[in-house]
Amino acid sequence: MKTAISLSDSLFHSADTLARRLGISRSRLFATAVEEFVAKHRSEKITERLNSIYSSDPSRIEPPLRRAQKRVVSRAEW
Repeated sequence: MKTAISLSDSLFHSADTLARRLGISRSRLFATAVEEFVAKHRSEKITERLNSIYSSDPSRIEPPLRRAQKRVVSRAEW
């Protein structure tokens, strides 16, 4: 599908430079950028939904196990 978009001159030139450096067409660059943008927002929506589900469901972990998990996690390198 073909489409037309409006870009500032500086964004167009930056995109053109990047496409040449990557050895791909501007069209491929724009398509890739939109794919990544859509995927990012899709995953944000999924995360938002999961957070909503789990925030309303109280934890059923027994207090001694919860304390043990907290100790282990606090010692872990992140």
